Amino acid sequence: MRQSIFERCGGFATVRKIISDFYEKVMNSPALERHFVDVDMRALIDHQTKFVASVMGGPASFSDDVLRRVHEPLGITRTEFLEAADLLRETLEDYDLAPEDVAAVYKEIMKRELLIVSR
Repeated sequence: MRQSIFERCGGFATVRKIISDFYEKVMNSPALERHFVDVDMRALIDHQTKFVASVMGGPASFSDDVLRRVHEPLGITRTEFLEAADLLRETLEDYDLAPEDVAAVYKEIMKRELLIVSR
């Protein structure tokens, strides 16, 4: 049986490190920083770790309705979404995930663009 990307990358411990490093980049992005003023980053990193784990084939799951409901009031633009997606891809590459795994995760994130972008 073939391992999931989640299993190949090392499970929740590694995904959490990836997401923590991803948010370091996000917080340094002038295009994205406005979305994180007064945000509980520990809770956000926890949620995002579970979300990315789910798109990697891990044991967490998020419905389209939840993604839409959580992101709609944030007024995320397509430009901001693409910036964040690119930063995530860059962070996955920093962790030496196989190029096909990085591409698969990126593709899964991009599939959710219409659920996240609201402006």
